Amino acid sequence: MGIPFVKMHGLGNDFVVVDERAGDRRGWERLAPRIAHRRLGVGCDQVLVLRSSARADVAVAFYNADGSPAGMCGNGLRCVARYLSEREGAGPALRVETPSGVVAVRTAGDGAEVDLGTPRFEGREIPAKADGPVREQPLPLGETSVKVTCVSVGNPHAVVFVDDAEAYPVEEVGPRIERHPFFPERTNVEFVQVLAPDRIRMRVWERGAGLTPACGSGAAAAAVASCWTGRTGREVAVVLDGGELEVRWEPETRHVFLAGPAAFVFEGTWFGEG
Repeated sequence: MGIPFVKMHGLGNDFVVVDERAGDRRGWERLAPRIAHRRLGVGCDQVLVLRSSARADVAVAFYNADGSPAGMCGNGLRCVARYLSEREGAGPALRVETPSGVVAVRTAGDGAEVDLGTPRFEGREIPAKADGPVREQPLPLGETSVKVTCVSVGNPHAVVFVDDAEAYPVEEVGPRIERHPFFPERTNVEFVQVLAPDRIRMRVWERGAGLTPACGSGAAAAAVASCWTGRTGREVAVVLDGGELEVRWEPETRHVFLAGPAAFVFEGTWFGEG
């Protein structure tokens, strides 16, 4: 028996969507790396597993390419919303249960907007080994250090502001920050160059996936960190390797909203389990 799937992506951040609402649960920590493998599997940054929910329209579990679970994925949620809208005729307003809580998603055209809730800044809630907020705090990396600003939007993020995102050695520094002892559950890492008060350039090293062309929750964290440190306003266009996302951090509710496209690629059946 194979595993039916749909391949989707949000700005090149790609996903394998598997529907498990019939109740056939598998060991995804073991299977996800095999499905995610770029040569021996389907190939993706994350596997998204749909499950039934008593609290929302659907539940989704996120598994990184290395098999580790994730609490949130903004690009993945947009893909799930479009999947339910086009495959099952779901209405534009959806509630999705995630490991980080129930999230509101609204489809629009070929994409969706996700309400990621209120960002968290307390070090222990991110989690990071710090009491209180972590804002442009030096993080030692051997003989040098970088300044990190930490934000949680359902998963941990360390934002590093740089002068030139294109030239920055993301693939060298990213994994060192991801696995730094300061982050007990590892962290996503965003390298951000401010282009204007309403526009930033971001490259991302994703926890458990590595260098990816886009990261929705990372874009939200980067925009919030840019505003929190006084570099931008509350509405920001985030330019990633795969395209642009729109983020706004509302002053009244303090919720952060992420909007952008979601696309189908292909569907099939994976037979690698046997």
